[in-house]
Amino acid sequence: MTSFPSIDSSIPVHSYKHNGKIHRVWNNVRVMDVSKNVIITASNKTLVIESDGRVWKTTEPAISYFFSDLWFNVIAILRADGVHFYCNLSSPCLFDEGALKYIDYDLDLKVFPNYRYKVLDEYEFNKHRHEMNYPQDIQEIVREQMRNLINMVQKKEGPFKPGFAKYWYDLYRRT
Repeated sequence: MTSFPSIDSSIPVHSYKHNGKIHRVWNNVRVMDVSKNVIITASNKTLVIESDGRVWKTTEPAISYFFSDLWFNVIAILRADGVHFYCNLSSPCLFDEGALKYIDYDLDLKVFPNYRYKVLDEYEFNKHRHEMNYPQDIQEIVREQMRNLINMVQKKEGPFKPGFAKYWYDLYRRT
């Protein structure tokens, strides 16, 4: 990343599609930590604006992990029955013009508190790779990064490490 947000600042997160069109915007998330390759954010009851104009608020607290060197991001959703993870296969993130930005490449991985997982949106990926002409190298990167993401889940590494999301959420609540 060429520039970084400040810790404790509130920033928007912009998700785009490969064709350059905005997909979704999270209005304000709090930056909890910044390093060379990762930005960790926290949010609760955050306003979300969809590309079709729909507006809604998140209902559960979330800790998000945005990587500048990996083609996915991870949202840890804290629920009464444990931490659920929603992982977006995406371009590496960048911080630009005051917003955290990435391109969403459709494929998602849902991870349950027991670390079982499910790949989502294969149909959407296949549809959009044709409609938006995803280059072959990007298709291969996305598939490879899905394998890397699943490996990270199985090894309980990074944001999947037990207690990691709760640590950041407790810090978020105290500040």
